[in-house]
Amino acid sequence: MNVILLEHIHKLGDLGDTVKVRAGYGRNYLLPQGKALPANDANRKVFEERRAELMKRAEESRGAAQMRAKELDGKRLTIAARVADQGKLYGSVAPADIVDAAAAAGLEIEKAEVDMPEGPIRVTGEYTIRLMLHAEVECELTVSVVDNAAGETADV
Repeated sequence: MNVILLEHIHKLGDLGDTVKVRAGYGRNYLLPQGKALPANDANRKVFEERRAELMKRAEESRGAAQMRAKELDGKRLTIAARVADQGKLYGSVAPADIVDAAAAAGLEIEKAEVDMPEGPIRVTGEYTIRLMLHAEVECELTVSVVDNAAGETADV
């Protein structure tokens, strides 16, 4: 399925690009979310008419994400978790736990913005977590996972 992208999409393309995607991805995600249009002559005309509006909206979105990145970059969160022998956690620290700790510290983060390519944290320690605030804007948080027995709570 060929689609015309209406915004920059990470690892896929930029605004106005015509890309080939799997039918399910295009039909079930890109089209309903308003991120793309089916690539045909009529939609190309519609896109060209809306190009300036879409570029302005994309620039505003990126500017807002850059402001958030300045606010969040370099912040530290401490998450207290139950720990077994040798620093292994009972369970794990996942993106939802990081979002909850950030909310307790007064920071606003969406679960979808937390990027943990190695998966959830399963051992105590200090970790650098990347936040994808926009397709072109990212920042990093430092997350310390400590033993709950110390009685610590989430802080910045």
